[in-house]
Amino acid sequence: MHDPASLPDEVLSSTLATIAMNRFLISTSLRSVRSFPKSRTIRPHQLHTYSLRKMSTDTPVPAPWHAAYPAPSSQTVFIPRDEVLSILANRRKDTVLVDLRRNDFEGGTIRGSINLPAQSLYPTLPTVYSTLKAAGLKKVIFYCGSSTGRGSRAASWLADYISSQNDTEMQSLALGGGIKGWAAAGPEYVKWMDEYDEKVWAKYSTT
Repeated sequence: MHDPASLPDEVLSSTLATIAMNRFLISTSLRSVRSFPKSRTIRPHQLHTYSLRKMSTDTPVPAPWHAAYPAPSSQTVFIPRDEVLSILANRRKDTVLVDLRRNDFEGGTIRGSINLPAQSLYPTLPTVYSTLKAAGLKKVIFYCGSSTGRGSRAASWLADYISSQNDTEMQSLALGGGIKGWAAAGPEYVKWMDEYDEKVWAKYSTT
């Protein structure tokens, strides 16, 4: 065995670098053992190969669409479906329902709703607000499938904007239970749906 002191500097540097790299590869490989398939036999020569393959196939999870916009500061105010049913029955002209669904827009919609996909709402808030205001609307009721995601976020976004305009007349609300809850609430609610498709809602009632 050579005395390290007798080795040329370039050889000693190369040897030390190789040792350091091997230590790093061993450490990385050992961390991969936890996720190594249990049904396979782990052989020492496979560890580094599996580690590199795993790192190359791991892809970051894409951010949700709403991450591009500020989180709303207003707390969501939910309106019960029976109150909305009363509004429809009395044909109130100061209220509008907004269906926020896009890819899942199926099975019917609550009568008189306008379809404004949630993904396009935030950038158009000034235009949406001014249009609603010009129409004399006092209540804006948003909903999606359950109103706990898009419905809640949209209602709070508009509430923030209404507040920024010092408007004390317009309310921004979310429909409690969303369109799924509405469709499952019975015939008195279903009769207020356009293009109702029972087969679509049946799959939700069995899950």
